[in-house]
Amino acid sequence: MGVLRDADIRRLWAADLVSQFGSRIDVLAVPLLAATTLGASVFEVSLLRTAETLPYLVIGLQAGAWCDRMRHRRVLIAADAGRALLLASVPVAALSGVLGLPQLLVVVLGMGLFGVFFDIAHQTYVPRLVPRGQLPAANARLQTNLSMAAVAGPGLAGLIVQALGAAAALAADAVSFLWSALWLARIRTPDERPALRERRLLKEIGEGVRVVRGNRVLLAITAHGTVSGFFQSAHLAIVIVFLARDLGLSPWTIGLLGTASLTGALTAGLTARRLGERLGDARALWGAAVLFGLAYQLYPLTGRGWALACYVAAGFLTSYSVIVLRVFGLSFQQTATPPELLGRVNAISNTLFYGVTPAGSLLGGALAGVLGMRATLHVAAAGVLAAAVVMWPLRRASSRRPPREAGDGSPARTARRRGSRR
Repeated sequence: MGVLRDADIRRLWAADLVSQFGSRIDVLAVPLLAATTLGASVFEVSLLRTAETLPYLVIGLQAGAWCDRMRHRRVLIAADAGRALLLASVPVAALSGVLGLPQLLVVVLGMGLFGVFFDIAHQTYVPRLVPRGQLPAANARLQTNLSMAAVAGPGLAGLIVQALGAAAALAADAVSFLWSALWLARIRTPDERPALRERRLLKEIGEGVRVVRGNRVLLAITAHGTVSGFFQSAHLAIVIVFLARDLGLSPWTIGLLGTASLTGALTAGLTARRLGERLGDARALWGAAVLFGLAYQLYPLTGRGWALACYVAAGFLTSYSVIVLRVFGLSFQQTATPPELLGRVNAISNTLFYGVTPAGSLLGGALAGVLGMRATLHVAAAGVLAAAVVMWPLRRASSRRPPREAGDGSPARTARRRGSRR
């Protein structure tokens, strides 16, 4: 079982597992609900993606500083509960006959707001439960959850949406967030409040910026995520509508395509750690960035019949490379950053990634209206490939993971070994 021998890590893993599956439902259900039930245009559907990621642009950096001041598990539980309530409001409104695009935009915006705090707190919380040397293994386990959800989730989501309708299907996602909150509440490792310090928001954010700017691997990871995220969001804003309208595929077929294509994510979750041991973490990051960009070139070639294989192949290769990028990118970020600054460093990388996605989503929707959806997919693919250039300095690097510290444990784990209790 490896790192899952620890009961608290198993609880964190269990919380993440079902939540990842639930999140696959809203990825499919929300754009389909807007495009079919509510009759939204392609541009209006792209606004939903914009609303989801806009909070990172507005409060992402501040949230990193705030998370460095707070108990992280409480933030995670509150964010899960808030997202469950928001999602539950959609089927309730649909049953009452009052659901409209404005409410859906508000729900998606609120989901994004809670997601900012959850993502930053989660990436900061993991090193408090897991010894430093086991972080790649723990991150690989968590990314395997994402991989399994990526493989089975789209098909399951397609069946649920087709059987229940998009609005009712979101109730299942709400339940998944409640599941996550309940498992997080069972973790017994003390959720210690960070040490008190002078609270000057701009100064705190600046300290995190200097950490990223002063480390070439962290800087490359952050820059690649920012550039690729911009063009990836343009792709994501229209691809579901492209499959549904241009190719005439049903929700179940779209979900099945996702299941077939995203088996690469499961493969990566099982093999990423071994790949890092063989190549070194930095070179694994560089290779994954190049593969990610090349694979994106297959998406615009998708068509009816046998041409659907292009979508499956692109999905397999991109999902494989994304998991490799996340496993080693997160592990390096968590080990290279001083613990008291980790929330801010996580916030900087996440804010740059998600902060550019509203503009990317709007670009995707606008270009689709002018050039057509297939041409827009070509533009997005070219941009993702160009992003790999910033990872070029890592091609000759060996592993850049910092050396393990004496004791190889986090403060929270050390406290638990001494018998402390919450």
